Amino acid sequence: MSPSSGMPSDTSEVLPPEPAAWEPRDPTVPATPPNRRRGRGPGRPRRGGRVRRLLRRLFGLALLGALLLLGGLVAGYLLVDIPAANATAVAQSNLFLYRDGTQLARAGEVDRQNVSLARVPLTVQRAVLAAEDRDFYTSPAVDPRAMLRATWNTLTGKGRQSGSTITQQYVKNYYLGQEQTLTRKAKEFFIALRLGREKDKAEILEGYLNTSYFGRNAYGIQAAARAYYGKDAKDLDTAEGAYLASLLNAPNAYDVATHPENRARALARWHYVLDGMVTEGWLSPAARAAAVFPAPQPARASAGLSGQRGYLVQAVEQYLTETGVVDEKTLAAGGFRITTTLERARQDAFVKAVDEAVTSKLDPERNPTDRFVRVGGAAVEPASGKVVALYGGIDYTRQFVNNATRRDYQVGSTFKPFVLAAALQHGAQTQEGERITPNTVYDGDNRRPVQGWNGGYYDPANEDDTSYGPITVRSATDESVNAVYAQMAVDVGPARVRDTAVALGLPRRTPDLTASPSIALGPATASVLDLAQAYATLANHGRHGPYTLVEKISRDQEEFELPGSEDSDGGGARGTRQAVTREAADTTTSVLRSVVQGGTGTAALAAGRPAAGKTGTAEDDKAAWFAGYTPELATVVAMMGQDPETGRQLPLYGALGQPRINGGGAPAEIWARFTREALAGVPPKEFDLRLMEGAEELPPEPPLPDHPDAAEGYEGPGAGLPGRRPPRPRPTGPRATGPEIREAVPVREDAAVREAVRESVREAPHLPAPAPAPVGGPGNGPAAGPAAGPEQVLPTAAAGAPQPMRPAEPGWPGEPGGPPPPDAAPPAQLSDPRSP
Repeated sequence: MSPSSGMPSDTSEVLPPEPAAWEPRDPTVPATPPNRRRGRGPGRPRRGGRVRRLLRRLFGLALLGALLLLGGLVAGYLLVDIPAANATAVAQSNLFLYRDGTQLARAGEVDRQNVSLARVPLTVQRAVLAAEDRDFYTSPAVDPRAMLRATWNTLTGKGRQSGSTITQQYVKNYYLGQEQTLTRKAKEFFIALRLGREKDKAEILEGYLNTSYFGRNAYGIQAAARAYYGKDAKDLDTAEGAYLASLLNAPNAYDVATHPENRARALARWHYVLDGMVTEGWLSPAARAAAVFPAPQPARASAGLSGQRGYLVQAVEQYLTETGVVDEKTLAAGGFRITTTLERARQDAFVKAVDEAVTSKLDPERNPTDRFVRVGGAAVEPASGKVVALYGGIDYTRQFVNNATRRDYQVGSTFKPFVLAAALQHGAQTQEGERITPNTVYDGDNRRPVQGWNGGYYDPANEDDTSYGPITVRSATDESVNAVYAQMAVDVGPARVRDTAVALGLPRRTPDLTASPSIALGPATASVLDLAQAYATLANHGRHGPYTLVEKISRDQEEFELPGSEDSDGGGARGTRQAVTREAADTTTSVLRSVVQGGTGTAALAAGRPAAGKTGTAEDDKAAWFAGYTPELATVVAMMGQDPETGRQLPLYGALGQPRINGGGAPAEIWARFTREALAGVPPKEFDLRLMEGAEELPPEPPLPDHPDAAEGYEGPGAGLPGRRPPRPRPTGPRATGPEIREAVPVREDAAVREAVRESVREAPHLPAPAPAPVGGPGNGPAAGPAAGPEQVLPTAAAGAPQPMRPAEPGWPGEPGGPPPPDAAPPAQLSDPRSP
């Protein structure tokens, strides 16, 4: 302890240092910021600096790109001059050739007459602006956003689009061409820029109106006014101007006089134009409400397209534009050399067949219904898909609508084979779980409601309201029983039926091709050519290739690529694929052979060679069809009823002096005449069929030899009329029985069974089965006389060889040689229409 404090002293003890006292910070010295990020050693780069450097680089690249783009625009503007008028202003004609290189027709004369803008009514000018460019007077000459959008859609495969203002369209019409390429778009852009600076809007609009294509070979508003309404442009009213403006979007497709099936689309476009005028304040709502669609006058063809030539040219042009080979404005500019697949000899044979079976028998003065008769036809080679002949109408200069390609008449029961093919393709089953084959038994009673359909109640009527009771699919096809096929469509699934029809060849856009039970009865309005393509697929064992009308097309020594250049699945000819299995197609063919051999299509036997086919009738008998094929050729023929003045579809009752027209009558007769002539010199060929299991034809049902009226001939509906087998009602008496005869047993036909049946009826009196009607007069077919017996053959003129016929045996009540049914009604209906 120190003396002064009195405490003990310890020199080894160390005391803790006192904390440093707080001192105020010198405000003149900058403060050091605290390090908020831990773990960053000295010298480590900051992340923000790296991001800034990346942004600077991107900005530099963007600036460089903008400078290059600006330089390109300036260079393009300076280097691209406004050129002279293109070839459209001095358009050439197109040369169409038959398959053998001989000339078919020369077409494409340009109709043009320029008028000043002052001679075009203001409402017509505004209608065009409402259709094509509503901001014409306020917007620049080009629309970059629309061009970029169109370019992107073109590059990404969303379809070719223009994205053009009226100024750009005028440049394309007058200075360039119609091809949709990026090079042409670039030229169009620069020329439009210069044109927009050097000409005023009124001058550009006048040029556009005088160079635009309106269809019917009419270039310019004046030519269009004359072609569609027979008046000058100055006399057009607002509704007429709106329709002509509508045509600019699709000139030929929206021509309702030549394409009545597109009337709904044309009307929609017409409404769009008028509504646009109201939106822009160019038309009052009251005037809009009072507007009535102005139907154009019928088109007039040049004398060089008379006869069938105009129809053939129209069909070829439609094929080229619909398949995208060339657009219609470029085609209209001319200069093309087009070799078609059409054959002159077969073309002449089609004209001759129609003339002999129909045209020469028409007498409009005595029979007014004969004025309504129209005929269309198409023939396709099944193996190649080439169209070898078309029949479009009486004369292109007199009747402009092409009956071979129009899509506005119901196909009727010619659609039923597609239902059967769908059932076989998908292994469909009945409501009872039985697999559908030609021998499957259905209920054929009239007005039988379909079962298993979740939609509305549906009970289709059979022809003549006939009830058939239990009936096989094969017999139901022979008799075209609507009740059976409506139920089968439900069993398969209507969507599957529709898809199978499309796979076989009907266009998916076919009007009224809807997935419902009624699809089986043929409300769809496919064209004759569409149907021929689908039947050709069946004839080709289920392999489908899109039809073709063109062998080669070129202009200025440059050939254009045609569709269908490659085999889709490696199993056949170029451009083909297996639409349905061979077994499904061949089994369908075997059923359609039965229709020709003893069903509603027996008139086709006059072709003198193995054939398969189906008859059909549209609702209210407005059209009658026969669609059939041999192994070498598929042909479809349709008779249609249309008022020549109004264009309204009308029934064919009384035409050709007959109570009714059905597919087994004149259409089947035309088919037989044409097929016999078109295949003259070609040896008859049997169908090479590969059937599905259980599809073999069963033995015929035995007759009733002890029926009290067995000796009397049948005089019920259809008796003695060509192409019609009377209905087969279920008998009420006992059946003939025997050790080899069983009821509805699916077994192969056996020689012993056939002999047992023949022995049981050998002594029964009966009438002979009717022979096919002679075609072409003496020497052209079998003469009237005794019918062929079991081993008898009849000679044919086409093949020069005998063709086996079905045995003439007595049948069930209602069949030739059998007794009439107890409730037989007088003849009233020969066709097989869809239900009301």
